[in-house]
Amino acid sequence: MPKPLTRPTGIKPEARPGPAPRHRPITLVELITTAALALSTAVAVTAVSIGMARADVVGAMTSGDSTPLAIALCIAFLLAAMGGLTVIVAVNPRRD
Repeated sequence: MPKPLTRPTGIKPEARPGPAPRHRPITLVELITTAALALSTAVAVTAVSIGMARADVVGAMTSGDSTPLAIALCIAFLLAAMGGLTVIVAVNPRRD
């Protein structure tokens, strides 16, 4: 029969961890993320608008060749159409 240990062995028992941190509801995280995205988009639009005003882009386009503006508008409309198509597909996903 083994003899019971009467002196300390030098191994301390593990400390119990505190209670698990409370998780935020996913809707609150999504709301914060959406608000941050909207704010950053507004800042970017403002910066681009100020840059265009300082560069006098519209004034330069009215006095010169309008081909670069037409190309830029075509690309912008193409990107907008791709975004619209993405929304349509995301709202009505295929069910296989």
